[in-house]
Amino acid sequence: MKEVLLLKCGEIILKGLNRKAFEDKLLGNIKRRLKHVADCEVNMRQSVIYVWIGENADADAIVDTVSKIFGINLICRAAVCEKTLESMQQTAEEYLKDKIATAHSFKVETKRGDKRFPMTSIQVSQKIGGELAYKYQHMKPNMHTPELTVYFEIRDEYAFVHSGAVAGAGGMPVGTNGKAAILLSGGIDSPVAGYMMSKRGLELCAIHFFSYPYTSERAKEKVIELAEIMTAYTGRMPLLVVPFTKIQEQIREHCHEELFTLIMRRFMMRIAEKLAIREGCGGLITGESLGQVASQTMPAMAVTGAVCELPVFRPVIGMDKEEIIKIARKIGTFETSILPYEDCCTVFTPKHPNTKPKMFKILEAEKNLDVDALVDEAVEGTEVIYPKFKAL
Repeated sequence: MKEVLLLKCGEIILKGLNRKAFEDKLLGNIKRRLKHVADCEVNMRQSVIYVWIGENADADAIVDTVSKIFGINLICRAAVCEKTLESMQQTAEEYLKDKIATAHSFKVETKRGDKRFPMTSIQVSQKIGGELAYKYQHMKPNMHTPELTVYFEIRDEYAFVHSGAVAGAGGMPVGTNGKAAILLSGGIDSPVAGYMMSKRGLELCAIHFFSYPYTSERAKEKVIELAEIMTAYTGRMPLLVVPFTKIQEQIREHCHEELFTLIMRRFMMRIAEKLAIREGCGGLITGESLGQVASQTMPAMAVTGAVCELPVFRPVIGMDKEEIIKIARKIGTFETSILPYEDCCTVFTPKHPNTKPKMFKILEAEKNLDVDALVDEAVEGTEVIYPKFKAL
């Protein structure tokens, strides 16, 4: 029996004259992502995207992949049949036989997209519903709280049978709102921040700061794995690994201990902005949550953000740790994020960090450093990695 996925779009159906650009981007994202799973024909009609499942394809893997593509609100896995009452009823009985066998109540709903079809939606539902009730007397018609709803969608070429939709990823198609760079630390928060901004249509470039030998190769491998997991939602995403050891050593040698973290983060933002511009990004993304650590107080974030001209997005700024962890578990990054391989933010951590920094003290301390030269050297030495797509 031939199967198809009927994908229903979300926000993009509200777009005006530029709606086609959003639809084309979504179609491209779906086709590119499915290349890793199966050879599927994908097309769109009447605001519905059709993913035609091949005879030997792994339908479950296709559904799982599509469920992580932003821009899709609902996913219906359906059987294809001819547009006759006999074919529609027979297909429903075969395709939904396991559900029909166990359900105690049911109803039929019909959507007639093809207005040339000679019966109305209500007439189709009444006719097939009556036949099913007569044939399967263990199922009682229930129009309000049925255990099983049999859906028929009558469209241009075919009719489709399914038992309801599951939720898609929602949001906007990746790439429709530009590109931004996510500072990917290896912790719990930054992958969640990247996921949330990707959901708003941003294509991502990831930037990681690596301080070998103070942080191990395992820490770097951990971040690569996180980036691979994120690609299930973000799509292709280059990972830029910045050599950060020399900068941290220079800060330790020339600056007061209580300012270590703040000056380090200012360097990160400078380097990230240069790399972001080089990669065609229009903004930066961080996983900062207000008050979570000393460097994430409002005065501290004002000091670190002051070095940037690009906008800085902080999507988890108002979330507590439990809320962030809940999303991390959902997207599959949590277990990797908690692996015990520390990132550069834990190197030379001051015992008593300054939570209410004064800008003039920061600027005075940075006079002891050749800031521009250190930034340029780090940018020049950055390694570019292309994480592989990793299905969850």
